[in-house]
Amino acid sequence: MKTSLKQLSIFIENKSGTLIKVLELFSKAKIQIIASTIADTQDYGIYRVLCSSPCEAYTILKEHGINVQLTDVLAIAIEDEPGHAALAISALSHAGVNILYMYSFLWKGRGVLVMRADEGEKALEVVSEKKMSLLDEDDFKN
Repeated sequence: MKTSLKQLSIFIENKSGTLIKVLELFSKAKIQIIASTIADTQDYGIYRVLCSSPCEAYTILKEHGINVQLTDVLAIAIEDEPGHAALAISALSHAGVNILYMYSFLWKGRGVLVMRADEGEKALEVVSEKKMSLLDEDDFKN
C-alpha cells in the first residue's frame, strides 16, 4: 500500500545567492526537482521540494550546513479537469481533515495535489476509502 511522500523543507535566508547554493548541490548530485514552492517571510523562506532522492538530498544539504527537514506529505493524482481538486479537498474536509498547506502541479498529464494535513493517518484513510490515486516516490522516478 502506498503511503506518504517525503518532502524537503529547506530554510533559506532572503538574500542573493542562498537559493542557488541549494540548486547547485542538487545539480552536482544529479537530484531531479519534481516540484517546488517558496513561502517567504521578511528574513527567510521555506523552500519546499519534491525530488527524485529526498533522503540523499537531505543528507547532502545537512552536510553543507543548510537547515532542512524531511516532512511527510500526501500527493494525490487527479484528472486535469476543472472541479477535480475541489472533489478531493471536499472529501478530506468533510472527514474533518485540516490541510495545513498545499501546492499543485501537472505530472504526466494529470494534476497532482501535494498537501500536509494535520491528521496524516486520517487523511490516508480518506484517500483509501474514496479510492483516490495516491502517489509515492516510485511514481516520480524516471
